[in-house]
Amino acid sequence: MKVFKFGGASVKDVDSVKNMATIIEANISDQLVVIVSAMGKMTNAFEAVLQKLIDEENHSEALQYVKDFHLGIVSDLGLAGNQQLNQEIQADFESVDHELDRFSSSMGYDFIYDQTVSFGEILSTRIVAAYLNTRQIKTAWLDARKMVKTDNIHRQALVDWGATQNIIRSQVSQQTGFDVVLTQGFIGSNAKFNTTTLGREGSDFSAAIFATSLNAESVTIWKDVSGVLNADPKKFADTVLFDQLPYKEAAEMTYYGASVIHPKTIKPLAQKGIPLYVKSFENPEANGTLINECVIPNLAPAIIHKGKQTVISFKISDFSFINEQHIHLIFEHINRNHLTINLMQNSAISFTICIDDNPVKREQLRMALKDDFLIYYNEGLEMITIKNYNQATIDSLMKDKQIIIEQRSRNNFQMVYKL
Repeated sequence: MKVFKFGGASVKDVDSVKNMATIIEANISDQLVVIVSAMGKMTNAFEAVLQKLIDEENHSEALQYVKDFHLGIVSDLGLAGNQQLNQEIQADFESVDHELDRFSSSMGYDFIYDQTVSFGEILSTRIVAAYLNTRQIKTAWLDARKMVKTDNIHRQALVDWGATQNIIRSQVSQQTGFDVVLTQGFIGSNAKFNTTTLGREGSDFSAAIFATSLNAESVTIWKDVSGVLNADPKKFADTVLFDQLPYKEAAEMTYYGASVIHPKTIKPLAQKGIPLYVKSFENPEANGTLINECVIPNLAPAIIHKGKQTVISFKISDFSFINEQHIHLIFEHINRNHLTINLMQNSAISFTICIDDNPVKREQLRMALKDDFLIYYNEGLEMITIKNYNQATIDSLMKDKQIIIEQRSRNNFQMVYKL
């Protein structure tokens, strides 16, 4: 059994869906589990609907755009006469309307986000499953919300691995006589069957969840790039394709912000020794990148850029030294606010962290610690991490930048800067 994952770019329009079907068609000699994301920019479109609701503005036009997009894909794929599909799509949008209508501020943004934005994946997979069946690719559609069980943390849910693996094995094993088992990335549910999500771009992680649960032969993530590059080609020139990467190297790249793979994807695959391929859906015959247990000497420097960064510094109000108790207190509140530190640095009288911009959580952190520390912050910053750095790469990237923080270890160089 193999697991394929197709992201939003691979199902962004009719031609993309047809191309995905061709790739699947060429591989149905293998038993396939296929994970599909929301189509194109539909996650963003659902977020726009939700933002209108939060801002107490009329969201009907924004929601109609989402409906028209999906119905347009249905029509262009020749599925307009599929009565079952039309009924399912209608029922899905009625569910979205219900969730939006029952929203109250007491529910919290993250809760209503998961209940509504998750329908991007549901709608996408319904359409794809219906189309694959017209191509004589026998496809079983399964609801990931009934299989991937999580805790109650919305938008960043933690997986209940024991329950999830048992349900996935049971559900998939029942789908006999099918070429493909198709389900959604990104989504799951808690013990109360409220929908949860695994974090933005979490469909890669979903593929790893299914692969490890089913002891799959491999996972292939189909992207709009040729594989894992040493830098984002949209931001940096002369990028290099990695033919092969060790699990550890890939995991560190994703931790520092490399967007080609979701950060949580590597660990479960590495623990079971399941190889991960990153390949181009535009050139499916190309080798792409293989991530597995290996040793690759002299890897090219990997350059990872993260925008929208905030640096926060904590100082003791009486200018005494920062000690372990102070750092423990700061970390306690960072954890409570579900913040992730991208870089940290301490001096005798201060402790500094760099996090993704999040004004709401930043203010919650400030309010919790303002009685214990003097707190300063800079927002709107950028961060670059260079793995396996050399001085020439550092020098070229530091040019014309106002450096806020600079830090290096044996293998990694990081800088936070303002343009």
